[in-house]
Amino acid sequence: MFKKIKHKYHKSKLNNKEFEFLFEELLEEEFVSFDCETTGLNIKKDEILSIGAVKLSHNKIKLSESFERFLTPTQHIAEESIKIHHIRPCDMLHSKDAKIAIEEFLHFIGNKTLIGYYIKFDIAMINRYTKQIIGTTIPNKSIELSSMYYKRYQKKSSYEFVDLKFDTIMKNLNIPTLGKHDALNDAVMYLKLQEISEYKGVYS
Repeated sequence: MFKKIKHKYHKSKLNNKEFEFLFEELLEEEFVSFDCETTGLNIKKDEILSIGAVKLSHNKIKLSESFERFLTPTQHIAEESIKIHHIRPCDMLHSKDAKIAIEEFLHFIGNKTLIGYYIKFDIAMINRYTKQIIGTTIPNKSIELSSMYYKRYQKKSSYEFVDLKFDTIMKNLNIPTLGKHDALNDAVMYLKLQEISEYKGVYS
C-alpha cells in the first residue's frame, strides 16, 4: 500500500508528460544494468561524469542495446578524482549537456527494473538531476547485486564475515573482470547470481 501511495505521489510531481512512461506498469520482466562515474561520493555536491548501461531480456545481455554518455561537468575535474573514475579531460571532448544526457537515459531505461552494484548511490545521483529536469525521482524497481550475492553465499556459520567488495564477488563467481567496474560487468554478475539459489542459512 505504501509503495502505491509513494508511486502516485512521485507521479503527481512529474512536470513533463513526455516522461509518463516511467510510471507505467512493467508487464514483462526486463532489466537495465547501469553504472555512473562521478566526481566523488557526495550526492549533494558531486556530479555525474558518465553513464553506462545495457539491457537484459530473457537472461541474455543485449549488447546491441547499450548506452554510454559523457556529461559535461559544471566544474573542473580534479586530478585526484581521475585516479578513481579514470575519465580524462580528453574523454569529455564529446560530452553532452547533463539535461540532454539524462533525458536520453530516461528514454533508454523506460520503466524497466534497474540492476547494479551499490545501485542506491547511482540512483540517488540520477534522481538529483531528474528532480530538476522532470520534477520528480525515477520510480523504477531496482536490484542490488551485493544483496543478491549475500543471500546466496553459503556461510560456514552465522558469524562468518561476508566480503562484499566488487572484485571479491567477481573472483568468487569465477567471472573475468572486463576492465573496470561497469554496467557490463554488473550484467554478467547478475546472470551468474541468477543461476544460484538463495542460501537458507542452515548451519550444522
